[in-house]
Amino acid sequence: MTPAEKILAARIAREGPIPFRDFMETALYHPETGYYTAQAGQIGEAGDYYTASSLGSLFGRMLARQFQEMLSGMDATMIVEAGAGKGILARDILEAWSGGRDEARYVIVERSPALRAVQEEVLGGRKVSWVETVNDLPEIEGVIFSNELFDAFPVHVVEMTEDGLKEVFVDWREGFEEVLMPPSTPLLADYFETLGVLLPAGFRAEVNLEARAWLKAAASKLARGYLVTIDYGYPTRELYQDYRRRGTLMAYERHQALEDLYENVGRRDLTAHVNFSALATWGKAFGLNVTGFTDQAHFLMSLGILDVLSDAGTPEEVKARLNAKSLLLPGGMGEIFKVLIQHKGLTPPPLSGLSHLPRRASCRL
Repeated sequence: MTPAEKILAARIAREGPIPFRDFMETALYHPETGYYTAQAGQIGEAGDYYTASSLGSLFGRMLARQFQEMLSGMDATMIVEAGAGKGILARDILEAWSGGRDEARYVIVERSPALRAVQEEVLGGRKVSWVETVNDLPEIEGVIFSNELFDAFPVHVVEMTEDGLKEVFVDWREGFEEVLMPPSTPLLADYFETLGVLLPAGFRAEVNLEARAWLKAAASKLARGYLVTIDYGYPTRELYQDYRRRGTLMAYERHQALEDLYENVGRRDLTAHVNFSALATWGKAFGLNVTGFTDQAHFLMSLGILDVLSDAGTPEEVKARLNAKSLLLPGGMGEIFKVLIQHKGLTPPPLSGLSHLPRRASCRL
């Protein structure tokens, strides 16, 4: 048994079956044995998965362009990155920052001591500060953004049965076993009612209530500015199709997607697709208006990434061009990853990253 498995088995022995959300929280974020909090080597070729920033600096350069445009009408130049991984994206954004203004004040929200240590090393002496949670931020004007944050939040798992909505709990009987029990919170049924979703019998789905709580906290800290969410997922109409009737939860280890969520616990990443319709709906309730919604490929192309790639000449620039294909190709990161921009306290000007929107249903909230 892994250390995380021992901790979970002992808890279940004391308390009985626990919601899958609690299982996932321990697997990913236990301070001593969690996948994210106890280690920091999961990203990149030698890790378990890639992020856009691990494929080169172009992604950060494009984000810097968009953030400069967003901040151009403000007195503030604050950028808050929630969940900064190894700090590579923060480094790329700060290196690309220009335009005759003072260097942006950059704040990273990071709860993992292991990752923060790596971020401090990657960022060197750059002017960056850290807070542990969004609630630790002051009231700000500027941009709060995340890249692959929401997909790593612990999720509740529910299944519609002939007897109504049930929640997946995790038991221990010589191994982890799933059991269906009454929902642990009425917010689970409220989630589907609010979004107008009627699950058929046998349909399983995830509910990311952590995302709701995070949005509420972020909105309370954003006095004026933008919230930018980059992650993989779909709007409601695409997420609850019949071919996803077993949900979207997956485990990742060494770049392999695995369906077994209960093996090698604490040493595998666990993720679920993001419901962007839910983020938009919750955000509106917290004072965040939708500025625009697009996929990553159209967002980056609207910001001029193809012009940058056309100038590639050095070996490093040619390598960047090859890496950029992963960010743009249909069926890959360019299509699966979405960009949701929300705003508060201002009337947003036309944003370059939203100038060319895709026509696919998967990009309509």
